[in-house]
Formats: sequence, structure tokens, C-alpha cells
Amino acid sequence: MLVRAIRGAITVPENTKEAILEGTRDLLAEIINNNEIKTSDLISIIFTMTSDLNAVFPAVAAREMGLNDVPLMCSNEIDVPGSLRSCVRVLIHINTDKAGSEIKHIYLKGAAVLRPDLAK
Repeated sequence: MLVRAIRGAITVPENTKEAILEGTRDLLAEIINNNEIKTSDLISIIFTMTSDLNAVFPAVAAREMGLNDVPLMCSNEIDVPGSLRSCVRVLIHINTDKAGSEIKHIYLKGAAVLRPDLAK
């Protein structure tokens, strides 16, 4: 079994607890479903948010989804002038037998501009 990383991002419409949690849940669900991840395969999840988002930790959404045994970490994204705003990003580490080419990275809503080659 190998350790692989899955990237993803989503933009949220406003800096509210509800918007951040809903967007984070949507992003995590898409990544988990598209990659057929079992909870027991999860190693860790790192979340970042742009500096304009601070109403809640995105890790709260993961806990609400039942990911209680997975180490989670939240951080600020580097505030580069002119960069995408209102964005939650995630880096998920998993144990898997899948090849790197089989991993599906997920970029939703306005975050599609970050990786148009991978956006849904």
C-alpha cells in the first residue's frame, strides 16, 4: 500500500460559518466519493483558507462529517496580491493501492481557475 496525496479547493460566497462549512463539506464529499476513500484509508488532512476567510475552522466540517480519528490541521494561505479570494484548499493524505494517475484532484466553483485541467 502506498501513501498518496489528493489536492482540492473550493470558493465560498461569503465569510460566514455556514458558507465555509458547507463549501468544505461539499469539497470533502466530492474528493472522498470520486476517489472511493474509506475513512480507514485517511492519514491526515491539511486545510488552508485565504486571509479573507476567518469565521470558522474548516476542520469543523470534517469533524461534523464523522472524521473524528483523522489528524486535521488548519492554516492561512499565503496572501499573494491579486490571488484568488474566498478559497478553501485541502491536502488529503491517504493509504491506497491506486496509481498516482488514478487519483482525482477536485477543484470546485471559482477554484477551477487554479487547475482548469482538473476542474469539474
